Amino acid sequence: MSDDSTQTTGYQVLARKYRPETFADLVGQDAMVRTLKNAFDADRIAQAFIMTGIRGTGKTTTARIIAKGMNCIGEDGTGGPTTEPCGKCEHCRAIMEGRHVDVMEMDAASRTGVGDIREIIDSVHYRAASARYKIYIIDEVHMLSTSAFNALLKTLEEPPAHVKFIFATTEIRRVPVTVLSRCQRFDLRRIEPEVMIALMRKIATSEGAEIADDALALITRAAEGSARDATSLLDQAISHGAGETTADQVRAMLGLADRGRVLDLYDMILRGDAGGALNELSAQYADGADPMAVLRDLAEITHWVSVVKITPESADDPTISPDERARGQAMAEKLPMRVMTRMWQMLLKALEEVAAAPNAMMAAEMAIIRLTHVADLPSPEELVKKLQDTPPPPGPPGGGGGMNTPQMGGATQAYATAQVAGGPGGTVTALAPQADQALARFATFDHVVDLIQKNRDGLLLNNVKKYVRLAAYQPGRIEFVPAPNAPQDLSQRLGSALQRWTGNRWAVILVNEGGAPSIFEVEDAENEALRAEARKHPLVKAVFDAFPKAKITDIKTQKEIAQEAQAEALPEVEDEWDPFEED
Repeated sequence: MSDDSTQTTGYQVLARKYRPETFADLVGQDAMVRTLKNAFDADRIAQAFIMTGIRGTGKTTTARIIAKGMNCIGEDGTGGPTTEPCGKCEHCRAIMEGRHVDVMEMDAASRTGVGDIREIIDSVHYRAASARYKIYIIDEVHMLSTSAFNALLKTLEEPPAHVKFIFATTEIRRVPVTVLSRCQRFDLRRIEPEVMIALMRKIATSEGAEIADDALALITRAAEGSARDATSLLDQAISHGAGETTADQVRAMLGLADRGRVLDLYDMILRGDAGGALNELSAQYADGADPMAVLRDLAEITHWVSVVKITPESADDPTISPDERARGQAMAEKLPMRVMTRMWQMLLKALEEVAAAPNAMMAAEMAIIRLTHVADLPSPEELVKKLQDTPPPPGPPGGGGGMNTPQMGGATQAYATAQVAGGPGGTVTALAPQADQALARFATFDHVVDLIQKNRDGLLLNNVKKYVRLAAYQPGRIEFVPAPNAPQDLSQRLGSALQRWTGNRWAVILVNEGGAPSIFEVEDAENEALRAEARKHPLVKAVFDAFPKAKITDIKTQKEIAQEAQAEALPEVEDEWDPFEED
């Protein structure tokens, strides 16, 4: 008796007992079934098929059903190829029991070489012994070697009329294109949760087993679209429940934490309650939850809440309980996406650490502590608002200072990227123009810098800002002390460029003393002063206490923020132009 037959003295597992025998028994694969039925009805049966999909979706089962349909002769022995094999004729029974001489199954995972394929190539020339077609079913075909694939190509392209090939694979990308192009391909889909729950309920009813709906939801979620995995888990759950299976029993069987308690833990982490979060983790661990599974649940919740935030209709998942759905929707409305993204990245890192740690629980506790300390940090926008609402600390005697100085604008940001807007500062006293009328428009050295920028001479502009320590200026005459490492020809290039752009001669003279700081030096000093002021603020100090290696990389004033917002705002449109409106 074959492995698939029910034995009088042994138990047959549900995954084999309820394996589909006809296309009508296949669940969740309507598109493939419809295509095959049309092909059989029109007598357009392909010479080779390839089934692909994740584990447990029915690839090998479908191959056997096709084999039965091709060779079925009906109960009266006169039938032809059909998508509804009778299951009673000699060919259907032999294929069902795995003993048909003309239907050969080969596992490519264990027979990968060209020699194994050579046996097939040599045997295809002989007609089927008793059936209509000689059928070769090769499971996990992607495991064949390159030479084995090459040896099969010619036979696959021009097989004898009595030969059919059916391949199955979980990794379609590893199958050569030359093989794929010679096969009719069917992609077996993951089974939808609603369909899976209905299937599990049907099997449980047939077995006379009582199992709660939320327990079936847990099994369906754990199966991830695989009917075989779901049926095997159902088999285990029925035994575990001894006749009446609850969600708690399934959760214990799978090593899962209570979903509601994981959501409680999630709330504690987001509130920054490190003590409460550690106590909850310890309680779940004591109840049998795997620390790795708890962190995976936290990551899954992060992903689910993020998806619900973007697409609210995704909350209508039948594997989610009403209470969990309500809590998830509330989180999606309240939590900003930035927080969810940060949680996701940190949980992925935590999962790696727990997997590699010698003690999973200790690693999980450290991950929870880290999450609670980061989760309650304010976002950049919240930090800006707090800084704006916080009164400035008293400045030193006789001086100004404080966070709300004109330079800080009450809006220092401790997150950013090392850029401080502003000009060279009013360090140079503008002299009244004493040059010709043609140079009067260059009243200050700032005008010279603007002229260089307008003419897009980036190298000269950089050199002037970095190396020119201005000693004296009047239109047509520049005196400066060169900063260290200044190019030797800087004065000559600057004078020539100004003469070319203004049409007047410029005297650019090097002097040895009296130079003011360069534009870059002024900006660096201002930037450093702003950083020093920012570090004194209590909220910024709190950030550095939590993250000693943090850096202040950008400081923006309120005025600059307002200018950026105005620049990014779309202009208002008074009247809409209708291209189809008639004159």
